[in-house]
Amino acid sequence: MNVIQAVKMYITKMTEESGPGMKVILMDKDTTSIVSMVFSQSEILQKEVYLFERIDSHTKWDNLKHMKCIVFLRPTSENIALLSRELRCPKYGVYFIYFSNVVSKADIKTLAECDEQEAVREVQEVFADYLAVDRHLFSFNIVGCLHGRNWNQTHLQRCSQGLLALLLSLKRRPVIRYEAGSEVCSRLAERVRELMRREAVLMDNNIPFNGDLPPPQLLILDRRDDPVTPLLTQWTYQAMVHELLTISNNRVSLADVPDVPKDFREVVLAPEQDDFYAKNLYSNFGEIGQTMKSLMDEFQKKAKSHQKVESIADMKNFVETYPLFKKMSGTVTKHVTVVGELSARVAARQLLRVSELEQELVCQSDHAGHLQRLKALVGSEGVRAEELWRLVALYALRYERHAANALPALVEALRARDPPAARAAVLALEYGGAHARQSDLFGLQDAAKITRRLFKGLSGVENIYTQHTPLLKDTLEDLIKGKLRENLYPIVGGEDLSSGRRPQDIIVFIVGGTTYEESLCVHQINQAYPGVRVVLGGTTIHNSTSFMEEIKHAMQGVHRTHTRHIRNI
Repeated sequence: MNVIQAVKMYITKMTEESGPGMKVILMDKDTTSIVSMVFSQSEILQKEVYLFERIDSHTKWDNLKHMKCIVFLRPTSENIALLSRELRCPKYGVYFIYFSNVVSKADIKTLAECDEQEAVREVQEVFADYLAVDRHLFSFNIVGCLHGRNWNQTHLQRCSQGLLALLLSLKRRPVIRYEAGSEVCSRLAERVRELMRREAVLMDNNIPFNGDLPPPQLLILDRRDDPVTPLLTQWTYQAMVHELLTISNNRVSLADVPDVPKDFREVVLAPEQDDFYAKNLYSNFGEIGQTMKSLMDEFQKKAKSHQKVESIADMKNFVETYPLFKKMSGTVTKHVTVVGELSARVAARQLLRVSELEQELVCQSDHAGHLQRLKALVGSEGVRAEELWRLVALYALRYERHAANALPALVEALRARDPPAARAAVLALEYGGAHARQSDLFGLQDAAKITRRLFKGLSGVENIYTQHTPLLKDTLEDLIKGKLRENLYPIVGGEDLSSGRRPQDIIVFIVGGTTYEESLCVHQINQAYPGVRVVLGGTTIHNSTSFMEEIKHAMQGVHRTHTRHIRNI
């Protein structure tokens, strides 16, 4: 179950089916992102695609009848209208049309009526309707999928259609399970099942039946069940870059970094196209420094060997190895720039100090000690409000029901410094407090979890900055071992799992967004359980900034019922 491979296969198929010759690819905003996530421009050029056009742009080209046009669009009403306009006055010689999901017969009829010049050679459905971020990770790039704690209908439709496309592209026909306490999970699960029924013929034609294997499971979870993970400072390379610099469709903007070389104002960080990045995605910040040093040493050796061009053989060798040298030079500059900026931000924002308290808040139990340190940080001018709202939110979630809870005083102190930050902390509790969760997030009720935490406390922790493990890890391990309780995670339609066979293929989708920390957790589970394949997806991939936006959208128009005692917010 490799989502990057699945999308790549469809795009390769498009470029091959149109035959040899110069091609243009005509896309919309969404499909442009879908393609750019899995192919670099140079890889697409090798497939004779020389022009990239947006269907909604109004570029005036001269006659391009000598070019074949590959059309790759989402089957939305806007795109059908724009494509109809294109086919009435075709700019290109022939058209090969591919929709990223199921398209209606009525839309096909509309396009056929517009194709008066009979320029269309092919109309097909390919199921690449999601962003493949990593082999086991996908997203729909939707921040704010809920409005007033209910689905935004457009986003519900987008997610259900995207999940159908994912199942068709991975050729999996799953049993659908969802979080019982979440209305939004239940709605999405029902909608996906309805689509699977409606497209039963398509499912049967695309997905072979395999009665010998346990059925795959699609597990739909609610971000509100674990609001802690997106609030934490991250210390592995990929997650850190996203938290401090923001990764958007594999691109990172460094435009506001002082003295950055002109070519590196925006860099691409894609595991499929950058070996160094792929090897170090999950390395922690300390390890990255060591790895960067060995990369620099290797580069300096190569640079020295390039300086000795004394014979014809040296010249020949130089010409042959120069492209690789140039690529390596770009990789070194890019990662040195990124790591240097991460280091500068960690120091400027006092993140080591902040992160230590974050981790202890969620993994240890020491109310008096935590409160004292938190008050000191709130009073410290050197710590930004962006860090303080997360700390106060973590305190609010962790000690919500503690007898000596001092949240109103903390919120008041934060409000004196930054009113929006104080409001964000209170909204986080209203969004993901104990009333909204069905799991034992902090391990306060489960005897096994309490014992585990006690032993961890006695033996000491390996790394104080990475003590936290996401709730998803426990949920997935229970599912793999066949222990995930059916009353908490029922099956849509009430099908029976009593055969007791443990699933080998699992797709997890988190409504409200996933994180790179959870992606690391899935990567570790895939390695720890041979024969089990887990793919993780979410409405988006959060850092703490986008998570704050998610909370604001979800709580829009909702009266505070669980934090009414906190005034002046």
